[in-house]
Amino acid sequence: MQARAAMTTVAMARTPVTMKTTSGKAKTLSGKAKTVSGGGSNGNGPAGLSPGQEYALTLPGISEPFPNMFDPLNLARTASPAEIKRWRESELTHGRVAMLAALGFLVGEQLEDFPAFINFDGAITGPAIYHFQQVEVARPLFWEALVLAIGLCEAYRVGKGWATPTGNGFNNLKEEYEPGFLGFDPLGIMPEDDEELKVMQTKELNNGRLAMIAIAGFVAQELVNQREVFEHAALYLEREVILEAEDIDKALNIPVPQ
Repeated sequence: MQARAAMTTVAMARTPVTMKTTSGKAKTLSGKAKTVSGGGSNGNGPAGLSPGQEYALTLPGISEPFPNMFDPLNLARTASPAEIKRWRESELTHGRVAMLAALGFLVGEQLEDFPAFINFDGAITGPAIYHFQQVEVARPLFWEALVLAIGLCEAYRVGKGWATPTGNGFNNLKEEYEPGFLGFDPLGIMPEDDEELKVMQTKELNNGRLAMIAIAGFVAQELVNQREVFEHAALYLEREVILEAEDIDKALNIPVPQ
């Protein structure tokens, strides 16, 4: 019996498209009601998995090279399913913001000389980390409008997914709410098949994770060398090409100009 339970656990961990929680209730991906409970009567799942770990294994985002969930600090073991759900909402939100930020860094720096958007007179230039201060001076009403827009979006997200902060609902998501599911699909590209949708959600999570690392790298790089992202990349590539050409010249006994 123990061997069968262990084999079942391994199969569940290696199958990232499992669509049921351990309580036997279907986990939907359409925003309808679902459960976040897990584990048996003793609070532990098969082979010693905690309820939080069991619930985490049913979520999208598990992919190679970590087919059994990436959790080096073992945080999921002591977390409840409700906490895991809240962490996933936070990860999705930060990933989406980071994707917009990374795109904004690149587009903003490349269009600084193009008469478009709010920079029609070229008043905002240089590395993107300093655009904030320049916008504040050149377009004094921009941040007020942006804060209002962000506030409206956040108010909608809070009303959609967060429980009323009274009693036991403080700092928790609604039971029927699926993290990240805000009903925003203007192009109608969300798959109807649960497995295909889970694959798409995993792609979004992975791109968001990469974007969070990327935007941190952009900011650090520009703070260190005070150059725009593409300018820094171009200088690096130029240096590498020159060094490679010098190595070829030396290998072919071609005089290197001084």
